[in-house]
Amino acid sequence: MERNYVLMTDTGSDLPDEYYAQHGIDCVPLGFTLNGVTYGGDGGETMEVKKFYELLRGGALPKTFQATPAQVMNHMQPYLEAGKDVLVLAFSSGLSGTCESYRLAAKELCEQYPDRKVYVVDSLCASLGQGLFVDYVVKKVDAGATIEEARDYAEELKGHICHFFTVDDLFHLKRGGRVSGATAAIGSLLKIKPVLHVDDEGHLIAIGKAMGRKKSISALVDKMAQLQTLGENDPIYISHGDCMEDVNYLISLIQARFGAREIIVGEIGSVIGTHSGAGTVALFFKGQHR
Repeated sequence: MERNYVLMTDTGSDLPDEYYAQHGIDCVPLGFTLNGVTYGGDGGETMEVKKFYELLRGGALPKTFQATPAQVMNHMQPYLEAGKDVLVLAFSSGLSGTCESYRLAAKELCEQYPDRKVYVVDSLCASLGQGLFVDYVVKKVDAGATIEEARDYAEELKGHICHFFTVDDLFHLKRGGRVSGATAAIGSLLKIKPVLHVDDEGHLIAIGKAMGRKKSISALVDKMAQLQTLGENDPIYISHGDCMEDVNYLISLIQARFGAREIIVGEIGSVIGTHSGAGTVALFFKGQHR
């Protein structure tokens, strides 16, 4: 039976376009500006991720922008007009104002269409952590969940999607105010690599540090060993900022400790990559808590 509601998310989830198309998900594009040109969003220019990271490594300083209420309304309204409800799985409110734009749009549209429902779930997730969250909800929906059942499942699930990552260069985190200038300077000088996660409020938090790249990647797997509650069919997601060699090392560590697992690998998109930088490696999985 065809479901009477539509799933909506945004490109903060870093899933491939084919995934959204395959599962009938409306994806709101976020974007960035660079040298006076707008990329992404609805109607902006496009840029390959590989090219984006080349520019970033060369010193480019892009600036991201969130989805606006008007943009979100343009995505939602056609479904409500057609008699369908909407369930939004939003990029973390701790990292972007996009979730608030969904809420503002939902409030206005529900006044215009009082017989329709629009539910907004703040995923508190980012990158393929949000992608993993979306995928779990998609599976619930495909199993026949009503919009309320899917919403309630998503609200319970989001506190169990673990995000752990490390960066190769602290500059972009410093630029975004995620670490102090002194921390960035000392870290770069001593080759200290931070270990970070996304907390229960959807904020990016530093939780440790390691001496050197391989130790910081190994620390991600240590965190996974402490927290994971993976069943046989639970996937592991990895995203990266143009550093596939480091991803392969991370996969080897996971397989050595946990055996054969379904591991999905994707690139960190330009919006999140603006803030995390080239060389970021991120690990996502379902756990006891974040």
